[in-house]
Amino acid sequence: MVIVVKIGGARAVEPEGALADIAHLTANGERVVVVHGGSTAVDELLADLGREPEYVTTPGGVSGRFTDAETMEAFTMAMAGRVNTDLTTALRNEGVNALGLSGVDGGLLTGARKSAVRVIEDGKKKIKRGDHSGKIESINSDLLDTLLDTGYTPVVSVPMLAEDGTPVNADADRAAAAVAGALGASLVVLTDVAGVYEDPDEPDTLIESAETPAEMERVEEAAEGFMTKKVMAATEALESGASEVIVSDANLNDPILAALDGHGTRFSPGALGGEGNQ
Repeated sequence: MVIVVKIGGARAVEPEGALADIAHLTANGERVVVVHGGSTAVDELLADLGREPEYVTTPGGVSGRFTDAETMEAFTMAMAGRVNTDLTTALRNEGVNALGLSGVDGGLLTGARKSAVRVIEDGKKKIKRGDHSGKIESINSDLLDTLLDTGYTPVVSVPMLAEDGTPVNADADRAAAAVAGALGASLVVLTDVAGVYEDPDEPDTLIESAETPAEMERVEEAAEGFMTKKVMAATEALESGASEVIVSDANLNDPILAALDGHGTRFSPGALGGEGNQ
């Protein structure tokens, strides 16, 4: 069994607890793959370069970064450079045999490029061209298996490698989902909240699990903002073979162990009506 841990890149996420848990898990023989975000680091670098980050909303209500050519340069520097190096260094300092790599390395994350995206602007549907993003369609799981079998803990960052041979942006939650599905792994998505809430303003409305299609529908209706992509990623992970997905709080004591022990919102293959692990 493999555990894939997605460490969020929001400012409020403190990774230290997760890093200590990864050290504990690997010291006890568990195989772990780390996938990380870095939205805050990208925005900070863009600000240093005198550029404003641009976010767009699709007709389906999903928000995401619009990545033009200049933003793509900053994205690669921040994600595959600074954040990946910092996390890999911190893990090695915890005694983990961590190895950092991007989705370009070894063709780890590959798929189709989107040169244009459909967006909603001023209440109207528009086509916005010049985007450097893509949809991950293939994982080089042989590379990950080789690293895991030889005692390494991969620390994975987007960008991905598009079919036209260029590196492009991809959503880190969905990258983690694709990796977990390819490895048949448990996926722990660590973020700055405890999970999916029925009402985000009411902490006691946490939805603890989605084990049936009806419960999955409830979660999908409750998710909003950044949580929409995490629920989408959970669905994709289960559809592609992940054994379970847990969305939980990165800032708990022992956050990964807590998630595996029942904290957060847990998604099981039964939530897809028998479609998971097909």
